[in-house]
Amino acid sequence: MASSTSTGGAAGKSSWPELVGTKGEEAVATIMKENPSLKAHTINQGSIITMDLRRDRVRVWIDEQGVVTAAPKIA
Repeated sequence: MASSTSTGGAAGKSSWPELVGTKGEEAVATIMKENPSLKAHTINQGSIITMDLRRDRVRVWIDEQGVVTAAPKIA
């Protein structure tokens, strides 16, 4: 079951656990189709990222085969 966000940003889902195990680009397309106001993008496991919270950004963590390794969520 997906989480909901209650403050600012995108209405509706805030995480997509059902996308773990799918291809990263497919996950990005699904997220952006469900909520076009979000900016979803893939990130390789182990990459250094900023720690700022943005309510319009979804990080989709992928492995070297391009498979989603963790539930994408607004971050």
